[in-house]
Amino acid sequence: MTYRKTPQSLLPRIKPTIPDDVPNIYPTYPVANGEMQEGYVAFAQNLLSHSLVLIDGYGGILWDELRALLEKAGVSVNWVYTHDLMKSEADINALVDPFLGGDDPIFGFRFTGTLSNFFDTDKLSAVDLSNTPTIVYGEGAFLVADSGYRVYVDLPKNEIQYRSRAGSITNLGASEANHPKKEYKRFYFVDWIALNRHKADFVSQIDLFVDGQDVDAPAMMQGDDVRSTFEKMVKTVFRVRPWFEPGAWGGQWMKANIPQLAEDVPNYAWSFEMIAPEQGIILEQSDHLMELSYDWLQYYDNVAVLGDYADNFGYEFPIRYDFLDTIEGGNLSLQCHPNPQFMRSKFGEHFTQDETYYIFEDDGTAEVYLGFQDGIDPDNLRTALETSVNDGVELPVTDFVQVHPAKTGDLFLIPHGTAHCSGSGSVVLEISATPYIFTFKMYDWLRVGLDGKPRPINIERAYENLKFEYSGEYVKEELLSKPTVIASGDDWQVEHLPTHENHFYDIHRVTLSSTFESETNGSPQIMMVTQGEAVRVDVEGLDEPMRFNYAETFIIPAGATKFTLHAIGDEPVVIMQSFMRSEWFEKEENQWLKIEE
Repeated sequence: MTYRKTPQSLLPRIKPTIPDDVPNIYPTYPVANGEMQEGYVAFAQNLLSHSLVLIDGYGGILWDELRALLEKAGVSVNWVYTHDLMKSEADINALVDPFLGGDDPIFGFRFTGTLSNFFDTDKLSAVDLSNTPTIVYGEGAFLVADSGYRVYVDLPKNEIQYRSRAGSITNLGASEANHPKKEYKRFYFVDWIALNRHKADFVSQIDLFVDGQDVDAPAMMQGDDVRSTFEKMVKTVFRVRPWFEPGAWGGQWMKANIPQLAEDVPNYAWSFEMIAPEQGIILEQSDHLMELSYDWLQYYDNVAVLGDYADNFGYEFPIRYDFLDTIEGGNLSLQCHPNPQFMRSKFGEHFTQDETYYIFEDDGTAEVYLGFQDGIDPDNLRTALETSVNDGVELPVTDFVQVHPAKTGDLFLIPHGTAHCSGSGSVVLEISATPYIFTFKMYDWLRVGLDGKPRPINIERAYENLKFEYSGEYVKEELLSKPTVIASGDDWQVEHLPTHENHFYDIHRVTLSSTFESETNGSPQIMMVTQGEAVRVDVEGLDEPMRFNYAETFIIPAGATKFTLHAIGDEPVVIMQSFMRSEWFEKEENQWLKIEE
């Protein structure tokens, strides 16, 4: 069986040689100590001396294959499969259905339970562990016993989606694979929520971490060695592994500029540069690689990562970076995002999708659709939108929405409720609050998705959130950021690119020719090299400075405290820098943003 469906390659087990002058899609972090192991013989050797082993893991692991290959490697034990301890499928469906949004093709509500809710308590209490050696395996294995050798098999979110598209996996407690879009919706709103809460409870107790994405050759490291690497990461600097997806409006810039990507795709629409819920971190030891999901760092020490804002965001990372490529592509859909109260009451999310568009590249024709024309009638727009959907009639978009020329270096502000979309002809660096699926499309240029089907339109939801006051001169005065120089030296300059009053994060643009020193000031710093060759980042605790190339995103956790940037190359290096706005959190009206799991 082909267990994954994607043109993208598996993570290589040996670090590939990649030229310095291109973005590296396999960024690594050197392990602090210990040895990285690979394969089922090594996996088995870690288990054989223990009378009770608990092999837990993320949704999407191919458990039957894992057991069979461990048995082939010499593991002969009493096996207990956690799926046999779960509630009936009917009971699980009753548990999760209230969170799946009914017939809504995209949205649901954030699960309020835990992984233990999927299990039959009588079956759990009846498990006989006296027949040793015993291995309990499957999601939730740690729930079966309070002691034992604990193994966790992890899986990056992109690989989960590739397996879902191949029909090789199911949702938690499901007997059969579902359509990938339906599986993803349940992953997002239910399975991942429950599994993440479970992971967070055990991060300090895991004896062996296993990267389960290569079914034939898993990589692994001892728990203490992984945690010692986490300890360095949360106080230095790192880059997560980006991943890439085509889309209906996608362009050709990424295909032309990132040579490691698969070419057998029509385009690339997105590069997920830093979307914490779906990213992985690649650990390296003697050129050997293994990947674990980024969220382990949050569970390990969210205070070191988030600094002064750990109470506000808990285990969630607040800011995301991604590319939207429309060079030789099309316009994005005309859309808006929900207000915070709508986000919490309708979806159970903690904060909303306040965005910005930074123009990373343009082809000379780029435009951004942003804000309403002065004095438009909302009822007339709604009628026109509904007529377009029902009758297949083109919408005269510019009669209702402003269009702004866009050139490299411009920043457009998109607080919730703003009608907007990127036009063709640019690569947008989207700097945003982390939520990333809550887009209410109003008009999609009468096109279909790559699957040949119309993409969902949400006019009614959009109208519950649109801010028609974001129109006319307000847009030009408040939604087009106006940079000002706030600090400079002989060979560096810092510009402030102000964000909107509703954005909890701020943006600086740093230009340097040699060296620039700064501090984290209690907030993680999310950065990307947007011009120039590369930058070398020096933080106390690193064995040697880390290099980040043009078009690469990196994170300096709040725990790093101080850092130094060194420009590499003959041209000045430009870095976009994002961080939390302390004054936003001090305002009384914003005290609601404190996440408690």
